[in-house]
Amino acid sequence: MALHITGDPVADDLLTTNPFALLTGMLLDQQVTMETAFAGPAKIDERLGGLSPAAIAGTDPEKLLAAFKESPAVHRFPGSMAERLQALAQKLVDDWDGDASAVWTRGAPDGAEVYKRLRTLPGFGEQKAKIFLALLGKQYGFTGAGWREASAPYGADGSSMSVADIVDAESLARVREAKKAAKAAAKAK
Repeated sequence: MALHITGDPVADDLLTTNPFALLTGMLLDQQVTMETAFAGPAKIDERLGGLSPAAIAGTDPEKLLAAFKESPAVHRFPGSMAERLQALAQKLVDDWDGDASAVWTRGAPDGAEVYKRLRTLPGFGEQKAKIFLALLGKQYGFTGAGWREASAPYGADGSSMSVADIVDAESLARVREAKKAAKAAAKAK
């Protein structure tokens, strides 16, 4: 299993090997391009010398904010996103012993349970939780029963709706077109 979301091999390798990096990328995936969001964890990792829930939860907020603001910025809203990341990290430390992957592995949960767990994480609303669950099922090896149903419509086989469907430059282009069409349809209503 190897993710190919950002087009940057270093960033994609971190997403593949570090479950907290993958959760962080999903957290950052709003009001910036998908590539920018999912490249963010690698920037944070490089600037702070590591990326783990315990390290981020324990980082001085001003130091974390400085890492977010350093050029090129991690996100266009560095203050609010640094706060959200620190809240996510603290939640993982408090509830999951600092193990991000435990959210989808502890106790062999089914898709509905993982969705419920994701919804308890700071910054993970209904849509983000469904997209992340679809990403876990389609590309990250999660096989819990009912994951496609719990992540609907993003878990549909053969869809091009979200980051869960990006495996190369061609699929990225398809997802971009689908998102563009969905925005145009929403505007037309």
